[in-house]
Amino acid sequence: MFNPRYARLFDEVRIGPKTAPNRFFQTPHASGMGWRAPKASAALRGIKAEGGWGVVSTEYCSIHPSSDDFPFGYLSLWDEDDVRALARIADAIHEHGSLAAVELWHGGFHANNRLTREPLLSPSGQRAHFIQPMAARAMDKADIAEFRAWQSEAAARARRAGFDIVYVYAGHDYLPLQFLSRRTNRRLDEYGGSIENRTRLISQMIEDTRDAVKGDCAVALRLAVDELHGPRGITHDGEARDIVATLAELPDLWDVNVAGALGNDSRSARFSDEGFQESYVAFVKKLTTKPVVGVGRFTSPDMMLSQLRRGILDFIGAARPSIADPFLPLKIREGREDEIRECIGCNICRAANNEAVPIRCTQNPTMGEEWRRGWHPEQIAPGRSDKSVLVVGAGPAGLECALALGRRGHQVALAEAGRELGGRVLFEARLPGLQSWIRVRDWRQHMIGKLANISVYRESPMTAGDIADFGADHVVLATGGSWRRDGIGGAGEEPLALADDEMIFTPDDLDRLPVKPASIVIYDDDHYAVGSALAEMLRARGHRVTYATPLPVVSSWTQMTDEQGFIQARLMTMDVGLVLSHRLMGVAGGKPQFACIHTGRPLELSCDALLLVTGRVPQDALYHALAGLMPDGAVSRIGDCLAPSHIADAVFSGHRFAREFGEDRTAVPRRERPEP
Repeated sequence: MFNPRYARLFDEVRIGPKTAPNRFFQTPHASGMGWRAPKASAALRGIKAEGGWGVVSTEYCSIHPSSDDFPFGYLSLWDEDDVRALARIADAIHEHGSLAAVELWHGGFHANNRLTREPLLSPSGQRAHFIQPMAARAMDKADIAEFRAWQSEAAARARRAGFDIVYVYAGHDYLPLQFLSRRTNRRLDEYGGSIENRTRLISQMIEDTRDAVKGDCAVALRLAVDELHGPRGITHDGEARDIVATLAELPDLWDVNVAGALGNDSRSARFSDEGFQESYVAFVKKLTTKPVVGVGRFTSPDMMLSQLRRGILDFIGAARPSIADPFLPLKIREGREDEIRECIGCNICRAANNEAVPIRCTQNPTMGEEWRRGWHPEQIAPGRSDKSVLVVGAGPAGLECALALGRRGHQVALAEAGRELGGRVLFEARLPGLQSWIRVRDWRQHMIGKLANISVYRESPMTAGDIADFGADHVVLATGGSWRRDGIGGAGEEPLALADDEMIFTPDDLDRLPVKPASIVIYDDDHYAVGSALAEMLRARGHRVTYATPLPVVSSWTQMTDEQGFIQARLMTMDVGLVLSHRLMGVAGGKPQFACIHTGRPLELSCDALLLVTGRVPQDALYHALAGLMPDGAVSRIGDCLAPSHIADAVFSGHRFAREFGEDRTAVPRRERPEP
């Protein structure tokens, strides 16, 4: 039943010539699909609209070939072919009564143009943002006139494609913000110097865009109100106030956030709380009568309502929460707040974009698969049989598998050896900053409790004989993985001759590590979150910690999740010793032996404990023990038991098995191909 407490979230709000049906605004976010996959993009955005988001935005959309981000997934509005492609997206959004917004984009020196090979542009001449031997040329007056024409032409195409809201995009260090910021604008003409001059281009872009859409579309301004570069740049308590006051009534909508690296805006839960951008953007509504949207990884309806009541925002903006649960607004409207699949802030979605692959999500395994596999986040086809299934292991893969099988109507038994459900999530959620990861367990445990056809057996370790005697038609092993003790990892390709020494530990032995302050060396050849989080935890407990890795930076893969800089700064601030570009070679005389990756020069470290965070192996002994005890094809492995990976892959594995159980598993995901 709808809770009238949240009625304000469902007010209609006027945006220029358009009216949004509610205050839920899916702000622009990358999908990793871009211009190469318009059908998949349309299906993804259509699902958001079906889920109740009053406004649904695209990802960044290039206005001209001089703003090319290949191989990353961006849209484009360069010609009429693009108009036809993007019309699919607008139509899919309109089908469910939502407004469609498009974020027109020019990257300036933050583009890379590796596909188009166009020269990079910038206000004053600058090295390319990417590490490559090229520079962006300084734009002259003719270039600025051309740029304004590109924005106008793209806006006109957006109108023809059917979009309701067209963006002027001055955020995330892209070209309009480069003109706005003193860091990057050193011009001496009417586009540089004073705030009036530096805002000139943006005000012209707003007017150009308004003229191009002929009153049929609202014009939004996305503005970074703090570059997080201190007084060298725009700050929310400095120049941003004058900038907003200057432009106050020009756009129909203000979309405000922080800038610098993209990781500042989409900061992970490890380094931010829900609503963390409030202190930066709260001033904007005091300076304009136009509606304001902002973000902050909002998942709580009460937090959303608080933002509205206190006059911080008019729209609840969301990217990651709309990815984790596209049906978040509808669930609030229907009084199903307890069923919201909350974002955990792990930034696996950001990793997909940074890897130039289609989007994925830890909490929502259907994200990115709406068109490719035909998956819907709230709907799943009934099973084709009445087969019963025993799922062994209640980690992320087992929980997701049991839940999805139960939703398909199968009789499911879920057996967990321990008292608590959650598997690996129980460990990872204990680490500093990763507490929100427990939501992976909590949501599935809660939803399983709603289904009478799923029985959960805690403290139920099972042998192969127990499983065979249970009598299930099919057995799914989700018994997880364990950390390696032989040193094999990302760089370590061969096992090390490590004695079974009392000083050698893995994350599985965390509770056996010394309690009294000791000297601990962590060897991280995994390069994701665990090694650095353990270093932080153990240092906070008073241990002397040295973090060693064969790569040149801490937690290298977290560059994909936009966390690497934050992590390395945290460890350095805590005085964790860093030994970079060194491979573990063995242990001699109770001392770990390392060698420099580049020179081979040896390094010996003294410590009380060596903690190996390298790779993991499947816990698949039960699978092999069941050979001959169960009919052929009656036993399956999922998640880390099949192939250890991150939690998102484990959840996906469990969901995929349940979707495909009893179906034609020879089908391959659809791929978009050029139309004849």
